[in-house]
Amino acid sequence: MMMHWLPPIGVISMTYTRPFTAKDFPLFERMKSAGMDFCELLVPEEGELDQVETGKAARDAGLFLLLAARVNLQRDNGGPTGDCSVHASTQIGDAGLSRSSVARGDVGGPLYGTPLVFAGRAPVPIDEKQREARVARVVEGLQRVGDYARQHNVRLAVEPLNRFETDFCNTARQAVDLIRCVGNPAVGIMLDTFHMNMEEDDLPQAIRQAAPHLIHFQANENHRGFLGTGHLDWPSICRALADSGYWGAITLEPFRRTDRRLSVPLAQWRPPSHNEDNDLAHSAALLRAVLHAARRA
Repeated sequence: MMMHWLPPIGVISMTYTRPFTAKDFPLFERMKSAGMDFCELLVPEEGELDQVETGKAARDAGLFLLLAARVNLQRDNGGPTGDCSVHASTQIGDAGLSRSSVARGDVGGPLYGTPLVFAGRAPVPIDEKQREARVARVVEGLQRVGDYARQHNVRLAVEPLNRFETDFCNTARQAVDLIRCVGNPAVGIMLDTFHMNMEEDDLPQAIRQAAPHLIHFQANENHRGFLGTGHLDWPSICRALADSGYWGAITLEPFRRTDRRLSVPLAQWRPPSHNEDNDLAHSAALLRAVLHAARRA
């Protein structure tokens, strides 16, 4: 039985395939059958998706859409050029996908840029002047892009990542500091428990700390497996969300596969080797049950 008074729960499209194109629209029906309320798509690259067609396909399946930002070395607000114009055009312009379905208009991810090893940049020490200059570039970029987002009724959710994926924003506390510096109501925070598991001293406390600015949440196990297969304490996490009054969307983002052979890179995305819809449905059911118990308490 669906609990409609709970936050909407969805799945990121990468759980099934990447890139996600028009030929993958039938996956929307599978997501809905697995109990999803929405699909979180990667912001499409040029020519990947038609906004109106994609929105209609999602709506016909009973889903709404959210967008996940992509960053690389050419899209780096913290880089020497502070390339926030790329974010304005690709991350926000394509948020029409959200508005053309059942409008949500949120774009989440590491919108500050400064990607590390997965994008081909190794971490290096920087002096204080360099650090301050990088922070200033990111803040200025997010302020400008935030103004653009506000004009288009879009919210941006800045996501802290673990230390191996960025050297700019790794914790909820740092995200709060960044959002306060930006000072734009269109720019908030997204938390992901996979990254939090590595970087936070206390996950529930981090959620409560970010709560005034929290506009999106990703519920992932410590190893990115399906919920309940790892060691994260979902009752305490859900109690923190309930205590914080969080009613926003919650995305499931399981990437872990069953290949346990030596020398198979876990950090590399791979398509599923079998139909995992049942596992996804059980993850959503577990999360809804724990959220329900937390809200009753």
